[in-house]
Amino acid sequence: MPLHPHPLPPLGMAPWRFSGVVYTALLNDPQQLTALGDAVHQPPHKAPPAHPVLALRPRNTLAGDGSAISVPADAPALQTGPGLGLVIGRTACRVPAANALAWVAGYLVANSLSLPINSHYRPAVRQMARDGFCPLGPVVPASTVADPDALAIRLALDGAVVWQGRTGPRLRGVAQLLANVTEFMTLQPGDVLLLGSSADAPLAHAGQTMVVAIDGIGSLHNSLVAEAA
Repeated sequence: MPLHPHPLPPLGMAPWRFSGVVYTALLNDPQQLTALGDAVHQPPHKAPPAHPVLALRPRNTLAGDGSAISVPADAPALQTGPGLGLVIGRTACRVPAANALAWVAGYLVANSLSLPINSHYRPAVRQMARDGFCPLGPVVPASTVADPDALAIRLALDGAVVWQGRTGPRLRGVAQLLANVTEFMTLQPGDVLLLGSSADAPLAHAGQTMVVAIDGIGSLHNSLVAEAA
């Protein structure tokens, strides 16, 4: 089924539309870096990342609430990635961390899916850039969220909660991530920046239904179906 290039509705009478550009932060959970161990000091990088590590989620990966997502026939499972997304409300360049939230128009629930990834040293295009692998939920205005770094997240598979976490702590919280990213790139109105998923997020299989819920933001419902031969 072809995906609409803008699967999310505009937020009220906001003066922007979704750009279709979605970035996700990788290795933003401290446990993910810890799990790499001494590998972070080996070639080619020879040190832990000093700046945010980002992946672009191509437009074909975008899906909305209620979408069915195909699991490749050669994939035993998908890595789930429940997390928070922030929607940029105005051009963001060298945003100061102290008031970075002023550039956020709204928040959404995301589930950044991928084939299981063993290494982040090279772009994981084959693992991440699959159709529908980045479902995004409806947006809530930023003004309704008091502290985006202190929200409870739950992931349910087939109606049973199998994972619980929080939007923090992260190596970079919402404001700090936005500030650090805009040090080296400009985000446009309607762009989406995902805070990144947790190291212990579970796997999901074809035939299962997924619901990601974030307190104060909403929920995102998707089903996994086996890819047709």
